[in-house]
Amino acid sequence: MAGTDPTPDLSQVVCPVPREQRPLEQYKELQASWFFVWPHNGTSGLATPLIRAWLIVLPLTMLVASGSVPLRHNLPRLVIAGAVAGLVLPLLLLVRQWLGWTNLQRRLMATAVEYEESGWYDGQVWEKPVAWRQQDLLVANHEVKPVLWRLQQAMAIIAALMLVGSSLCQAL
Repeated sequence: MAGTDPTPDLSQVVCPVPREQRPLEQYKELQASWFFVWPHNGTSGLATPLIRAWLIVLPLTMLVASGSVPLRHNLPRLVIAGAVAGLVLPLLLLVRQWLGWTNLQRRLMATAVEYEESGWYDGQVWEKPVAWRQQDLLVANHEVKPVLWRLQQAMAIIAALMLVGSSLCQAL
């Protein structure tokens, strides 16, 4: 049989996994999500909503920080303490995104797909065909890995800002 392609057509593979539980479908859902798409849109796509979240929570953290008697009499420390406390929300948003994208990468890199047919009590495992594994690995390495890298960089920057701000607050 010369001229036949040895790799099966992905659309011809019978897959028992419900469509919404397939890793590639989950990837498309994350791309379509208003929240999880931030790091997928590049550094500016991630920075803009995080800065907005920080600016939204900043007045509240300043108000809370002003409740401290020592900070109330030292304006620079008050501002720094409020700004550092305001970084907690962006950090939590990043952690939530990192958890979602990490879970997706784990499912894409796996050789088998864990799925549920009708509920949590009837979990099944389906071995991915080689063609599916190759496609999932490509998406994991070229699409999801850069997103995780951006998220890790952003978390490191926020952690560094928190450390520097806390140090400045102690030094003043």
